[in-house]
Amino acid sequence: MSEAPQQPPAATRQPVSAKIRTRIVEASQRYHANDNIAAFLEPGDLEALLDEVEGKMKGVLESLVIDTVGDHNTQQTARRVAKMYLTEVFRGRYVSAPPVTEFPNAEHLSELMIVGPITVRSACSHHFCPIMGRLWIGLMPNEHSNLIGLSKYSRLAEWIMGRPQIQEEAISQMADLLMNKMSPDGLAVVMEADHFCMHWRGVKDCEAKMINSVMRGSFLKNASLRREFFSLINLKN
Repeated sequence: MSEAPQQPPAATRQPVSAKIRTRIVEASQRYHANDNIAAFLEPGDLEALLDEVEGKMKGVLESLVIDTVGDHNTQQTARRVAKMYLTEVFRGRYVSAPPVTEFPNAEHLSELMIVGPITVRSACSHHFCPIMGRLWIGLMPNEHSNLIGLSKYSRLAEWIMGRPQIQEEAISQMADLLMNKMSPDGLAVVMEADHFCMHWRGVKDCEAKMINSVMRGSFLKNASLRREFFSLINLKN
């Protein structure tokens, strides 16, 4: 009977993050903070990554001179933080896009459609502080456009925002995703958000918000369509 192959000692075993990184680099792909890397994960990787992040987080807490043994409040903090980042706050990096059923535009709808406000939550890629806000989507479909269910806009927004983001890039990613899925004549995405990197640190301004927009197709070319869209979403409400 042949003996089972010996596993290398834990101290010399390659961490799962290094294995994932190698796959990405060998595929000549990038892995920026707001990229999705689900295609490079294998079964069991997320569980192993959770253990690895927990270990690294324990080191961070130790370097912050926090007692994680005698303090009952922080004994499981490293595990909780690791789980929060991997399965909640940054879940959009590690899972594939949610399934979205697309319907043909059977009635040839060609009038302005608006979805929102959609509540969005993320964390800035500069300080990992929360970003909390609202998102509006405007669409001008054509007879060849695909339509998706109302709840799917929220699911796609959650997937895009579930990564370390900066607001300007986040709504650009959302616009690209919807343009590819729906092929409308025009698309508008507007986001208004509070950035806790301003609330908690730096200037500590709790009133400032950021509002930005991305316009594609007819929304970019037609000023009256843009005015109609902005008047209907009325950010003051």
